Formats: sequence, C-alpha cells, structure tokens
Amino acid sequence: MIKAVLFDDEYIVVEGLAQMVDWTGLGIELAGTAEDGLSAWSMFRSIRPDLVLTDIRMPGMDGLKLIEEILKEDPEVCCVVFSGFNEFEYVKRAIEIGVAGYIEKPISEDKIEQTLRKVLGQIHKQRAMKEMSLKLELNQQELLKKATWDLLLFGGEALNEWVELYGETEAIRGIAVLVSGRQIDLPVSDDYRAIAMTNGQEHVTVLIQYADGIVQELAGSISHLHFPIGLGNTYSDLARASMSYREAQQAFKTAAFLEMERLVHCHELDRMLSVSIDQFHEREEAFLVSLQSGNRALLEQEVDRFIAWLREARISSDMTERLMLKLIYESLEVAERTGVRDNLGFSKPYLPHVEIQEMADKGKLTQWFRQQIDMIIRAIPPLIGQTVHHEAVEKARQYIERNISRDLSLQEVADHVGMNPTYLSVLFKEIMGVYQICHEISHGTGQIIAPQRIQGAGSK
Repeated sequence: MIKAVLFDDEYIVVEGLAQMVDWTGLGIELAGTAEDGLSAWSMFRSIRPDLVLTDIRMPGMDGLKLIEEILKEDPEVCCVVFSGFNEFEYVKRAIEIGVAGYIEKPISEDKIEQTLRKVLGQIHKQRAMKEMSLKLELNQQELLKKATWDLLLFGGEALNEWVELYGETEAIRGIAVLVSGRQIDLPVSDDYRAIAMTNGQEHVTVLIQYADGIVQELAGSISHLHFPIGLGNTYSDLARASMSYREAQQAFKTAAFLEMERLVHCHELDRMLSVSIDQFHEREEAFLVSLQSGNRALLEQEVDRFIAWLREARISSDMTERLMLKLIYESLEVAERTGVRDNLGFSKPYLPHVEIQEMADKGKLTQWFRQQIDMIIRAIPPLIGQTVHHEAVEKARQYIERNISRDLSLQEVADHVGMNPTYLSVLFKEIMGVYQICHEISHGTGQIIAPQRIQGAGSK
C-alpha cells in the first residue's frame, strides 16, 4: 500500500480531505497530517512516505521550501501541491522544483481523485520496474540491461545489484549516457563498453569507460551522424549514472527542438543559458507593447521574432519553455488589467504550465505557444483599459516622487501598484513618453537611477 502524508495550514482542508477521499479504496494509507511546515518536515523524516500532498503557503516553512528539502533527501518521493487561484509564480516555481502534480483550490473530490490516480500510476510504474528483474529470464545480458535501467532511474539504490551483475568494476574510469531518437552503432573498442536500450522513442546508450578521453573520441567517431544526439557528463561515481542520463535527455530534447543535427554535450546547455538575457528583455518589451495595443498583426510579428530568436540564439528547450510561460502569464496579466480575462472563455482551469510540457513532448511547442497568444489577443480590443494603465503609471510616478530621496527598485514600485515589473516598465515608457524606469532596472540591475528624469513626467 502507498504511504501518504497531508500538509495544510487550514484545519478544515486537512479534515475535509481526510474524510472526502476514499484513501483505502485507492490503495493509500494516510499516515499523517500536519498544519505547519516545520511539523510537516519532521513528520516526513519520521514516516518516510511515498506521496506528499502539501499546500504552497504554510507557516514555519512554506510548501515550496518543504518540497525542495524533501526531494533533496529523497528524489523518488512524489509531491503534489495545492495552490490558490492566481498563484502563478508559486506554481511555476513548484514545476521547476519537480512536483508530480498540482491541484487548484477549492479542492473537489473529482480533482483530487483524478490527480491521485495519475500519481499512483507513476508510483506503481516505478515499483513495477524495480520488481521486473524478478520475472526476467536468467539471461545475464537482459538482467544487466534491467539493472542498468534501474541504475539510470534510481541511482545509488540500484548500484549494488548492477555491480553484482556487471562483474569486475575496478577498471571502470567513468560512466556516461547517450540519448537519441535513433539507434547508434558505435565502433568496437577495448576502451569502453556500450549497453544499448530503448525507452519508447528514446534510444539510450550507457557508456562504461575504461580510459580517459572517450567522450572526445566517440564524438569524432559519430560525427557523420546527422540527427540529434544528447550526451551527459562522465562520472567516476557509478551511482551518478542517473544524473548523466537526465543531462543527456535534456541535451537531446534541446538538440531536437533547435534542429541541431549532431551530438550535443550537456555542457553546451550552460553556454546556451548564458546567452544575453538583455535580448529576451528587448523581445519581451516589444511583445508587451504590441499586446496591450490590441494590434493582432503587430503581435503576430513579435511572436515570429521571438520564436526566431529562440532558434538563432540556441536557447535550450528547458529555458524556452520558461520564457514562453513567462510571456503567456504576462499576457494573462494584461487581459486581467484590461478587464477582459472573462472573454477568454475558459471552459476548465487554464493550466499552461501543465500543457506546455505535454506539447514539448509531442514536438508541438511553437504551434501551441502561438495558439495561446492568439487566444489572448482576440480578447483584447485596441485601446481598451488605457484608463487602468494610466492610473497604474500615475500611481507609480507618485510613489517614486514620494521616495525620490532614497534608492528604489523596480520590483518595489511594481509591488506598490500590483503589476508585473517588466510590464510596468513598458507602460511607464509608453505613457510617460520617456524611459522613467530605466533600461538598467528592467533588465535586472534592481536600482532606479537618475530620479531627476521624473521632473515634468506628469505633463502627458
């Protein structure tokens, strides 16, 4: 039976869920509940559950920090978060941390049971993979492949079994993983051993290395292959094979998205992430200006430029998803501030952070992104909400003038008017006619400089 714990600072939520859900019928033992983060952390370490359900906002330690600590200690625990409406930033952070599920409050019986069944499927699948070795034929190679899969999925927990099946391991200098969409035929060499496996559409090759420099040698030997291949780092600690596998998966996913018909080493992703974010801010500002103008043709041009920039700058697939989500949530904020969010016609909870992962896996990321932006722009007629915009900018201007004697951050001013910092900066520039909230802050330096620029700002 799956062991679960439930954390929420609202007693009525804890008691309600404890009574509402047929835990036993789902094959779950509700082993404990807690109403604050510190108690929840202590309970987790005592009970060691398979499944954690927690609210995002709790006293003592919030749900996001709690999940971070839990996954550091036990990455295999499935975590599900509860969140209130409009807590998009918390949800995005939860996704980055690695939650298995998300339930928006108010929580209904259907919502939680649907999520629980999905998560239980994941847990049972992992357990089935662990038990599969008991049912395999006594074929050493097949058993080794199974043990290798366990090593990739579960790391150190599966290491002893893998070492027992592999045999002599003293000569091993490192382990690395290749992931591609096609089978890779590697040249025979005494310097490494390749264990090839498939996982759905994924072709995975685990490289057991007996000499240094194998990565560079293999890169040369398969340079004639013109299709995306991802390569993880080489680790001397065999228990870290799971990390190399995840790195290779991400490198492959990025290579496929960017149509890079070659081997991509995971360290290249770091360089991709370091591409000047100033370039994104420029695209972001142009995007928001065209969006709030209600000019659909202009916005479509900005979307085209944004997608072209992603490919030209070779932004990783992971970062691409984050930047796309950022623009979608900022667009929703524009819709809300102009009072037309209801015109979007959502028939069910709108969860772009969930949909984007599904679309990325299907290779339909850019099409899906265009559809989301098109849906939002259709609901924003030209010039609507300009009064709201002017009021927000005027409120920001007055706040800056009242605090002109001290340093201010863009975030502080944005918090004061209840608006996204980048969007406020764009509106300030457009409405006031000058770049009141300077270019440096909107790009992250954090300080408002040259306050004298505010003189006469209200004349327009």
